[in-house]
Amino acid sequence: MCDVLIVDDDFMVARAHERIVAQQRGFTVIGVAATGSDALAQIDHKAPQLVLLDMYLPDMTGLDVIRQSREAGRNVDFLVLSAAREAEMVTAALQGGIVSYLLKPFKITELQSRLVGYAERRQLLGSSGDLSQSDLDQALGRASARPVDREVSALPKGLSKETAALTGAALAASDPDLAASECAELLGLSRVVARKYLEYFVTAGQASVSLRYGQTGRPQRRYTWLAG
Repeated sequence: MCDVLIVDDDFMVARAHERIVAQQRGFTVIGVAATGSDALAQIDHKAPQLVLLDMYLPDMTGLDVIRQSREAGRNVDFLVLSAAREAEMVTAALQGGIVSYLLKPFKITELQSRLVGYAERRQLLGSSGDLSQSDLDQALGRASARPVDREVSALPKGLSKETAALTGAALAASDPDLAASECAELLGLSRVVARKYLEYFVTAGQASVSLRYGQTGRPQRRYTWLAG
């Protein structure tokens, strides 16, 4: 059983996350915190294995919670659920050792998938004996926090590495695929710009594209993340 602490200052959002976790086999919610200071206190006293963490809190950022927990030597994992899209904040969270980063709003199935991947990784890494490369790939791939695995420095002209990373994160979190219009809404981009980044990932071999036909109009291009 994995003990989970939910940290979000929005009461209704926290309750929604609590319901999702409670329905997931192998997980139990042991606390809910609305502030960073309360989260740190509960991490100290309740010792959860996993914290579902928002980045925007009334008294500090989620980055502060991660940093102070690490400095205190707490053995806890963080799964970020946040609307924070700033490249600097995402980068800092990744460097803090989070297990995944989901941009709000997200589908229930996306969080469920992250929890399943996290449970599988815990089980794999908790086993005795040596791990094979395939074991490591599975452990790092299913609950990986990094949205872009390949080098994106050689981007086409007009595309930025930071936006590519965020687009990759949104695409990796999609279940099962994502349209340019949906990506644009998630990241606050125009549909044309979002499509340029999505097409870049297709060209780079990190995503595939398929056509979805409706009753009228042109078929919709749907993108699926392929990179582990």
